[in-house]
Amino acid sequence: MSATKPGRIAVVGSNMVDLVTYITRMPAPGETVEAPDFEIGPGGKGANQAVAAARLGSQVAMVTKVGGDIFGENTRRNLAEQGIDTTHVGTVPGKSSGVAPIFVDPQGENSILIVKGANADLSPADVDAAEETLRAADLILMQMEVPRETVLHTVRRAAEWGVRTILNPAPAAADLNVDDLRDLSFLVPNESELALLSGLPTGSEEEIEAAARSLIARGIGTVIVTLGGRGARLVTGEGVVRIPAVRVTPVDTTGAGDAFIGAFAHFLAATGDVEGALTQAARYAAHSVTGRGTQKSYATAEVFADFCRSLPPSA
Repeated sequence: MSATKPGRIAVVGSNMVDLVTYITRMPAPGETVEAPDFEIGPGGKGANQAVAAARLGSQVAMVTKVGGDIFGENTRRNLAEQGIDTTHVGTVPGKSSGVAPIFVDPQGENSILIVKGANADLSPADVDAAEETLRAADLILMQMEVPRETVLHTVRRAAEWGVRTILNPAPAAADLNVDDLRDLSFLVPNESELALLSGLPTGSEEEIEAAARSLIARGIGTVIVTLGGRGARLVTGEGVVRIPAVRVTPVDTTGAGDAFIGAFAHFLAATGDVEGALTQAARYAAHSVTGRGTQKSYATAEVFADFCRSLPPSA
């Protein structure tokens, strides 16, 4: 499947600076362990998803807040260099930018802490100030690294404007009421987020599907459950479609979920084909884990096309 036109995607969400330490193992309490490598790079769920969509060719605008520090300046510059519209990237003087210390083990698995910093200042008023940009979008992407009231306000306003919305409910928030998300077009949780939002177990395929259907019954349009190496599940009122994972040797899984969602938004806005967009998103996420880092591991449209041609016909 190829994109037929560049979609217009707006991201109301977070930005972070990734502080990535590559480790042999996590230290025990009170222990010091030498780590072999360290990198600093741009990250944050909102910015990651925006960059993935932009690298694939979408027209992307970002509504976010950075701190009045060097990290904030670098974040704004990085977004602009990726071709992302930074008109609505605001600065919060006297506050730090968001940061994410990340620890990556030899198997490519990661553990992450986040400090929201200026992301905590993104407000409903900022959404209203960006109305012209948001109304013109084909899709609006959101995450939970910014205040909940800002996310819910965006969902409501987008419904008024007739713009489809995608929410990645991460980090999981126990106080996020599903009934407040009735106007949402697509909810994209992982297993643990699905369990928290539904209040149901997600230990088996049957339980995952039942939990997702319970959210559909409460008014959410479509639920897409991401399962890492087991692919994803597309759940609607009509049934369940299993999206297979693409088998690769992982180097660093940091940001793979954001790669998946950004790619899904890109292909959905370009083609309108939900299942096809998810298949492409699974491939894009798989490619992202074959390189180190977050945004720097995200492929351009040309690199991604080469990767897809290298896959076996069944992948």
